[in-house]
Amino acid sequence: MLSVRNREVTVKHLLGALLGAVTLLGSTPSNAQTTLTIATVNNGDMIRMQALANEFTAKNPDVNVKWVTLEENVLRQRVTTDIATKGGQFDVLTIGTYEVPIWAKKNWLIPLDNLGADYDTADLLPKIRDAVSVSGKLYAAPFYGESSMMMYRTDLFQKAGLTMPEKPTWDFVVDAAQKLTDKPAGVYGICLRGKAGWGEARTVSMRIWRCSTPANVRCGSMPLLLPPS
Repeated sequence: MLSVRNREVTVKHLLGALLGAVTLLGSTPSNAQTTLTIATVNNGDMIRMQALANEFTAKNPDVNVKWVTLEENVLRQRVTTDIATKGGQFDVLTIGTYEVPIWAKKNWLIPLDNLGADYDTADLLPKIRDAVSVSGKLYAAPFYGESSMMMYRTDLFQKAGLTMPEKPTWDFVVDAAQKLTDKPAGVYGICLRGKAGWGEARTVSMRIWRCSTPANVRCGSMPLLLPPS
């Protein structure tokens, strides 16, 4: 796991490279100010990234960075509508690995070919790099990634006479959750991350982990560049 300091350095490097690349795409005369509008989700990592943007703007006074911070469902709806209709509201945005290959094939995104010589694409975790690449070209710059997983209570499984199979199906998960549920005792068979909506409750992909307490499921998002509208 990266330390907070190392994560800040990594995100700062990525943010500088990303904003530098998009500035080159829409270069303007030296006496005009370029405004880059960034749409992002309102989680802790994005709040940290916003604070680090001050260093970039200090070195690039002709660039104004405007942040649009939204809840995940609202963000996904707004950016999808904007891109599909070629509204051009956003220059940079954060999305997940699900959208990247689909949007890239629709030419809604541009490949990140100009992140700088010191941005080592080969240093990215292969699975994450492949998830945000199409035909060998990187279309999103990942700055954090997390595995989706489901953890289960071994003591409750034993009490219910259940055995976790090597490759559980979703039918098994549903059946096990029903058998584990004991409402009078305040025990519920499954707990998922929270709000209604795609991306809030997560996609149906998981790994199984054994543990003594239940846990939520999460996955990461990443910034990318949009082609000029």
